[in-house]
Amino acid sequence: MIIDCVKVYVKAGNGGNGCVSFHREKYVSHGGPDGGDGGNGGNIVLKIETGDNTLLKYKYRHKFVAGNGGDGRADKFHGKTADDIVLPVPPGTVVKDAASGRIIVDMTDREPFILCKGGRGGWGNRHFSTPTRQIPRFAKSGLKGEEREVIFELKMLADVALIGLPNVGKSSILAAISSAAPKIADYDFTTLSPNLGVVRTGEGKGFVAADIPGLIEGASDGKGLGHTFLRHIDRCRLMLHVVDVSADCDRSPVGDIKLINAELAEYSQELASKPQLLVGNKYDSALPGYNEHIDELKAYAEDNGLPLIFVSAVTRFHTEELIDMTAAALKTLPPLTVYEADYSDPEPEGPLDKTIEITKNGSVYECESEWLYRLVGSVNFSDRDSLAYFQRMLRVNGIIEQLEAAGVRDGDTVRMYDFEFDFIK
Repeated sequence: MIIDCVKVYVKAGNGGNGCVSFHREKYVSHGGPDGGDGGNGGNIVLKIETGDNTLLKYKYRHKFVAGNGGDGRADKFHGKTADDIVLPVPPGTVVKDAASGRIIVDMTDREPFILCKGGRGGWGNRHFSTPTRQIPRFAKSGLKGEEREVIFELKMLADVALIGLPNVGKSSILAAISSAAPKIADYDFTTLSPNLGVVRTGEGKGFVAADIPGLIEGASDGKGLGHTFLRHIDRCRLMLHVVDVSADCDRSPVGDIKLINAELAEYSQELASKPQLLVGNKYDSALPGYNEHIDELKAYAEDNGLPLIFVSAVTRFHTEELIDMTAAALKTLPPLTVYEADYSDPEPEGPLDKTIEITKNGSVYECESEWLYRLVGSVNFSDRDSLAYFQRMLRVNGIIEQLEAAGVRDGDTVRMYDFEFDFIK
């Protein structure tokens, strides 16, 4: 069974922390700050892997976390930048945000894509030296790497899709017009996963056809194989609607066409409106017991303006004509669908929101926010100047007012990540 939809958690690495250090060397006085910068965290990168047509490699592994950047060191030594994690995906993979379902990127034909950016490394204390502050005893902490839960959804890159009820000969037609060798047998649901075949039309040209497992009435309610594989024909430009017109078939081809079209509409109105070419398979008018429904099928095709061709996949009757008709129709149709991204990060680049989340845990008020996390990470609480800077940032950015509004009073304990203090206004 093909694996064509998986949910994956990905997290880029955090940036390394900047270093607080001062140059010390014999005969060198006032060496000054020399703390190095932290390294950048590793990215999560998507890359197309041609020749692959399944997401099988993600069946048992659903979590990918890149390494953190190294911390800066003395003598202006930078921390090591962590390696990226590269996730190979088949061409045609659409990446969606798991929470909203919005498209992040369509990996159809593009360069590698950074799905999660690693955190930037923090500055060492040498960046904070000024004429009036020559001994900075603080540095910047590294930023957090991005993290998200995403869905990889494979939508095969096929120009043409063969659709129809089970056992009407879709796989046989694919084998007759291409070099594909799908499993063929005389029972329902022989095809359990989509098959791809390249159809040659001469002069190095051609198109890709996909044989989609048969739909049945009630597929929208989960009967049979349901709509499981219809995502693979979302991109297709033309559908070959195959019906059985053999003498021993007691079903109405027109009734079958209407049934399948109804199931397509249940899945997607856009998919149901795609162009169709009707293919009457298992056709041989010379045999006795000629199918009495063929005239009905011809009338339906004429009334609805649909092209119709009768073929026999077994005897190869009219298979070349089917290829020519399909190739001619494709020349008039737009190219394969490439989905545009409609997802944007909830926190675009720019000033961070200074609003903090305050929760009371027993007798302690705990404060959290991305801005506060960065502030606490950049402060050396054992240094007087750095602590004064921290207090000033809390007042200037309205954090004190937010604490008071939450009910914090003098003498109450406040915890901001690893730093805990008694509140005094």
